[in-house]
Amino acid sequence: MAAIKIQVEKRTELGKNKVDKIRDNDIVPGVLYGKGEETKHVQVDRRMFEKVYRSAGMSTLIDLELDGEVLPVLIKEVQKHPFKNEYLHVDFQQLNMDETVKLTLPITLVGRENIQHQPSVLIQQLDEIEIECLPKDIPEDIVVDVSNIDFTTPIFVSDLEIFGNEDVVIFREADDVIASLIEPTEEEIEEEEEEVLEADEVPVIGEEDEEEVEEVEEPEE
Repeated sequence: MAAIKIQVEKRTELGKNKVDKIRDNDIVPGVLYGKGEETKHVQVDRRMFEKVYRSAGMSTLIDLELDGEVLPVLIKEVQKHPFKNEYLHVDFQQLNMDETVKLTLPITLVGRENIQHQPSVLIQQLDEIEIECLPKDIPEDIVVDVSNIDFTTPIFVSDLEIFGNEDVVIFREADDVIASLIEPTEEEIEEEEEEVLEADEVPVIGEEDEEEVEEVEEPEE
């Protein structure tokens, strides 16, 4: 996977009023910090940050460029307006490539549509996992294929691809359950059938109009 890059600039505008002003100019204020490093006030173009944040989230190593220097960082914290689609502040954590880092990775389940045992309900008990490793060993993602899951055998932490990797410490027990499959109750099945019936009764726009058109007699010439 190609490195994700982001360009930031040093920020001289400090204080609430000045920070609000740069936000109005589509700039996201932030800070850059790291172990043994001086904290720096930075700013980044909003569109660039949104693009990088969508791709990297908070668990992917990023090459941050500042004053011509490229630094390995993680997006550590993002503050967003509670009502507006507006980023208020971002924290970048600078990493030492020779020191381990702790981070939490999301667990994504795929293959739901291919589960053979139906009807069934898939329960995800664990949606993220904390690990520790060197920056170079950070997994791109944690993806679990549930296509072959059944009612008797859940998916455990020990089933993860990273389990057993000596370079990655997992802060979970091997027998912690990630996902399991259960049979739905009769009530759940009845509710689902009722929803299907109700959906079938909803008229499709255009069907009635077509029937009316067919019933109208053609005028005599």
